[in-house]
Amino acid sequence: MILAALLTSVGINLGLCFIFFTLYSILRKQPGNISVYAPRLVAEGKCQEGDQFNSACLLPTAGWVRKAWETSEEEFLSTAGLDAFVFMRIFVLSLKIFTFGAIVGLLILLPINYMGSQLRDNSDFQNKSLDSFSISNVNNGSNRLWIHFFAAYVFTGVVCILLYYEYEYISSKRIACFYSSKPEPHHFTILVRGIPVPLGSTCTDIVERFFQENHPSTYHSHSVVRRSSKLQILITDAERLYQRLTQLEHKDNAPQRHRCDGCLGLFGHKVDMVDNYEKTLGDIADNVRIEQSLVAGKEVPAAFVSFKSRFDAAIALNIQEGVNPTDWITEQAPEPHDVYWPFFSVTFIRRWISKLVAYVACNVLTILFFIPVALVQGLTHLDQLETMFPSLRCILRMAVVSQVITGYLPILILQMFLSFVPPIMIMLSSLQGYISWSQTQKSACAKVLWFTIWNIFLANVLSGSALYRLTIFLEPKEFPRVLAEAVPAQASFFIAYVVTFGWTTIASELFQLIPLFYNYINKIFGGDNGGDDFEAPSIPYHSEIPRILFFGLLGVIFFILAPLILPFLLVYFCLGYIIYRNQLLNVYVAKYQTGGEFWPTVHNDAIFSLVLMHIIVIGIFGMKKLPVASALTLPLPILTLLFNEYCQKRFFPIFKAYPAECLIKKDREDRNDPNMSEFYDKLANAYNDPALMPIKYSGRFGSHKLPLLQCSEV
Repeated sequence: MILAALLTSVGINLGLCFIFFTLYSILRKQPGNISVYAPRLVAEGKCQEGDQFNSACLLPTAGWVRKAWETSEEEFLSTAGLDAFVFMRIFVLSLKIFTFGAIVGLLILLPINYMGSQLRDNSDFQNKSLDSFSISNVNNGSNRLWIHFFAAYVFTGVVCILLYYEYEYISSKRIACFYSSKPEPHHFTILVRGIPVPLGSTCTDIVERFFQENHPSTYHSHSVVRRSSKLQILITDAERLYQRLTQLEHKDNAPQRHRCDGCLGLFGHKVDMVDNYEKTLGDIADNVRIEQSLVAGKEVPAAFVSFKSRFDAAIALNIQEGVNPTDWITEQAPEPHDVYWPFFSVTFIRRWISKLVAYVACNVLTILFFIPVALVQGLTHLDQLETMFPSLRCILRMAVVSQVITGYLPILILQMFLSFVPPIMIMLSSLQGYISWSQTQKSACAKVLWFTIWNIFLANVLSGSALYRLTIFLEPKEFPRVLAEAVPAQASFFIAYVVTFGWTTIASELFQLIPLFYNYINKIFGGDNGGDDFEAPSIPYHSEIPRILFFGLLGVIFFILAPLILPFLLVYFCLGYIIYRNQLLNVYVAKYQTGGEFWPTVHNDAIFSLVLMHIIVIGIFGMKKLPVASALTLPLPILTLLFNEYCQKRFFPIFKAYPAECLIKKDREDRNDPNMSEFYDKLANAYNDPALMPIKYSGRFGSHKLPLLQCSEV
């Protein structure tokens, strides 16, 4: 790619970002868009949506930037939660790392690269290849390469220092949030599975007898899980139908209330939709009562067992409960609203098969993704396109067309295919048998991250310039040399990737195009976004965290190879810091809190990026006829891995479980809390299956508001 093509891509994406920012600053002030741009405030009752159009608010302003910037860390933490706080620390860490990297890279490494003559590019400045600004342009055997060698050591040291202090800071915040938190049910509760139930006994009796005998002074209560998948489906259908009914009852428009009962509502007899929905909802309520009566005998050999203190729950969690290690298996209970109840309705064999299917499907998806990757790489090489389509040679040689095709179109196609990956990974993770939504999302986050690294980085590198070396790539000795030859050749592609995919994605996150479109469609066809059932969205960590970490990986790897990427990355992280602070304060609401458990993934990704950079640099120095520098770089990945091992010993246990010191201190504080008796009353019913709770819908079926299965039986 030449410099002019990059500038074309920068111009296009700057224009898109400007349009997104301008439209956002106008649309966010319209009363009818409150549920799109401030759903969190609507859900909290801090503002209400209106229908009128406000022509006085058509002037774009940047007040939201100042508000997002001025919010203090403590205020942000109390509003958005620890997970959102940790998410924002990814941007803070990245800005620290790449500010230092940009100073060294742009002021020292970039001029050295440009002054080289290895590539012999005699074009004028705007037509120069971006490879002229990379390490590939430094002459083989040049002593200037020693500056790159020292830069690799200094950069690694700075990154490790920043990682250490950030890990320490996040750990201290995790402990501080635990100390300041109110008593939470999941701190007092464990999940017990593999309960041996003899014939003629019930799981409820066995659990109560076992824990009263073995934990007589600490056992509090339990909730046996029941197989309620069919009941959950009925409840979901009732909730959707009730929402439609509520929307219709709030509308006075007769055409919206009366529709034909035939195909697509266009044919047949006209019926009153309110009466029709009420009748259907009453039938579902009757079916719910019948199914609730049947669920009483569908016990699963699993139960949520609660204790009188956090420390007692931790003891029960970390010791073997029964003689047979396959019985009475314990694990930490998630938050009550985080429990994935369908997990308990699936047998062990089905879960095992589902795990295998998810593993195979993930690998198949990885292989199939080579097709769009190969397509994208074909577009970055105009000579290949001219060979495949000789009739288009004249068009392809036009300056504007060639710049758009090589600088913008490949990334756009790749982004389109990549958008399907996070939903697929969530689906595959849900098949693996996790007991909570948070565990499912963490699993999907790891899958998307490694899928992105493999398919967007390694696959692009291999398919773009080293496809014929795949057999050599399988030999470990050739690994540094293959990457050293392949990665610098793809520097221009990844610079364009940051500009095209990074900038526009972060700007479109602010604009919220899909929710905005849905909001207008909903208003046109008589929908209602407000009301008591309004629910704000939650941030999809499984797609956002991998995307941000991948840009960090690109910055670390190309710091030495092509430092021209660093200013574009700084723009991305600056935009992301402001935009996501605004979104987390106004748009997203946390559905659960993991206590910052995503941070070890962030740390491990940074270590992986450093080691990969070291391997490539070792190969680069060898390829550049500087074997001494290559040999002296060998200790660098070893030292980095030793540093990571220390961090794993020092910090990671805090993210697995809270220390006994913290648990005992909180338990002592609770002894003086007058509200603990009320908390214990709620704890006894905290883990009852929501499908067994009373139906909240009113209407002609109001007499069926109590479940047949009472809470005391659960």
